[in-house]
Amino acid sequence: MNRSVIDDISAISRINAVPAILQVISETTGLRFAAVARVTEDSWTACAVLDRINFGLQVGGELDVTTTLCHEIRASHQTIIINKASEDLRYCSHHTPKLYGFESYISAPVFRTDGSFFGTVCALDPLPAKLSEGSVLAMMESFAKLLAIQLEAEEHFEATEAALLDVQQTAELREQFIALLGHDLRNPLSSILSGAQLMMRRSKDASITGIAEHMLTATRRASRLVDDVLDFARGRLGNGIPLQSDECHELHITLTHIVSEMQSAHPQRAIEADIAPLGGVRCDADRLAQLLSNLLANALVHGSATGRVHVRAVIEKGHLLLSVNNQGEPIPADRLAQLFKPFWQEASNTQSGLGLGLYIANEIAMSHGGSMRVTSTAEAGTTFTFSMPTGAAIA
Repeated sequence: MNRSVIDDISAISRINAVPAILQVISETTGLRFAAVARVTEDSWTACAVLDRINFGLQVGGELDVTTTLCHEIRASHQTIIINKASEDLRYCSHHTPKLYGFESYISAPVFRTDGSFFGTVCALDPLPAKLSEGSVLAMMESFAKLLAIQLEAEEHFEATEAALLDVQQTAELREQFIALLGHDLRNPLSSILSGAQLMMRRSKDASITGIAEHMLTATRRASRLVDDVLDFARGRLGNGIPLQSDECHELHITLTHIVSEMQSAHPQRAIEADIAPLGGVRCDADRLAQLLSNLLANALVHGSATGRVHVRAVIEKGHLLLSVNNQGEPIPADRLAQLFKPFWQEASNTQSGLGLGLYIANEIAMSHGGSMRVTSTAEAGTTFTFSMPTGAAIA
């Protein structure tokens, strides 16, 4: 297996929506084997597989491309649909259905956004099925386009990761690239989000709406990562985190809403809030909500799974104080200074993410004319505290 095919398998594996796509195809068509395949002149390689008939093909499995119909799809660039191969005038004598023992089959070509051929998204079953409806064809071709968009996004992310490996070289060029990349990723993410929302509105099948909800969750998480990358780039390029400051008379309501959202997302965790009325603070309420969300996410990931997380917000002596405390192992003193650096994560952390949450929280604090500090002891736990003058002149 050559290196480019291995890279393509890896890229497909990182697209969270792929398992959901294969499940939707299987549930909608009734075909019990579905796959995403990388197809070249010489090989057919499985990049993702849903197998409910023990077909025996796993991710990385290869077939002689000349024995498959994908060989013909690669040449014709056309979707193939077979309802019942044994009665199909074109395919009843074809070697592929006989070799692989299927009656029903559908396969749509996947083209990269530059127009080059990647492979196919396909499904088959030993039993016949009714696949000729226009909605099935439209669904398969829509998923093929969606995969192409996501492949491009994954390749952009890979390029970004490679560029960030050498922090000391071409720093300004790298960060400008990230900023442009973040903008470019918004369009494909919006397309995925719209498609999932459309599935939820049009389908009454609970299994399909559940899959659509999973796709929405994954896409929203990807959008948050893009926002983090953009905020990182702005901060590193010297422009700072952009703010829309105003007199915020209901800041406590905004912060309470963030606590409620995080509690809903983590029902097994205990989050306590002590948020006083915070009228008259001049700030960007949305950015402070983002700051609190980042601090809470950090506390839930790194704090004790059984300990409570406590949020406190109050105005004291002309300053807004916002703190998040979690229980758990104390952070060694020599690591405290590293926490607000970009891409820094605890070595034991297996959670996905870019390691930008605390860095962005600190950038938001500084943009408000405030500061972040952290303390960590075995007795009191770990506490991150944001402080800013209530009437600070905000840039």
